[in-house]
Amino acid sequence: MRVRGLHSGPVEKERTQQAGHWQLYFTQQRCCLGDFQTAPWGPQLFVIKATKKQATSTPLFLGIAFLGIGLWAWNEKGVLSNISSITDLGGFDPVWLFLVVGGVMFILGFAGCIGALRENTFLLKFFSVFLGIIFFLELTAGVLAFVFKDWIKDQLYFFINNNIRAYRDDIDLQNLIDFTQEYWQCCGAFGADDWNLNIYFNCTDSNASRERCGVPFSCCTKDPAEDVINTQCGYDARQKPEVDQQIVIYTKGCVPQFEKWLQDNLTIVAGIFIGIALLQIFGICLAQNLVSDIEAVRASW
Repeated sequence: MRVRGLHSGPVEKERTQQAGHWQLYFTQQRCCLGDFQTAPWGPQLFVIKATKKQATSTPLFLGIAFLGIGLWAWNEKGVLSNISSITDLGGFDPVWLFLVVGGVMFILGFAGCIGALRENTFLLKFFSVFLGIIFFLELTAGVLAFVFKDWIKDQLYFFINNNIRAYRDDIDLQNLIDFTQEYWQCCGAFGADDWNLNIYFNCTDSNASRERCGVPFSCCTKDPAEDVINTQCGYDARQKPEVDQQIVIYTKGCVPQFEKWLQDNLTIVAGIFIGIALLQIFGICLAQNLVSDIEAVRASW
């Protein structure tokens, strides 16, 4: 009688293949875990790798937070229920800042987080290259802003005046302009008369608004004794002589005030930009180092 071999049948062959796969898996796990358990610096290396993964995944959570804030703001304004209203705003919608920054950070964070958790070298390389492109663009923008200062100044003037026209069109834009004028104690781009560009504040005879020849309350000089903001303090302010205007409202423009603030705080601003650049370089180095670690482990298999 013929005796069949132990591994001659198809079922036995499949079991043998599965056993081989599991044996390879446990061999790889012993390789990785064994280094951690037996190497003299195992715990330290484990902490370093965990730090690398955390650093590459941090932008993901920040991106989700920024996107959440932006979408919540649009939902409150009814934009999500009427997408066509996005193009109706004549000025700048600050929500775009949250959406664009959040979108970029989400892409970066997704590539870094998934690449680190799954040890996917392609995603990690994409993370480092994308972050490097952002760093290069920031560096280029900084150099161009320094070289073409006058052009930047003209563009800033145009940007502010364009948003003055749309001051009442969007509550977020209105709050942004009010905050800017209150913080820098300014009014308009180069002066209070820039508010002639707004249909509610211009001094034309055809303007029947009560705010005619006035300015927003954020242009008014603040009285420390007042606890409640007088939102009508800017009414008829520009009908007064210039000497009297200086008592009631800020007469300096926001562009000159911003230039003055930038000169006074140049060290702090430069430190912030250098800190951001160092964080980006740190993220690139971590991603590349993690790629090298993964490739070194794979090469040892």
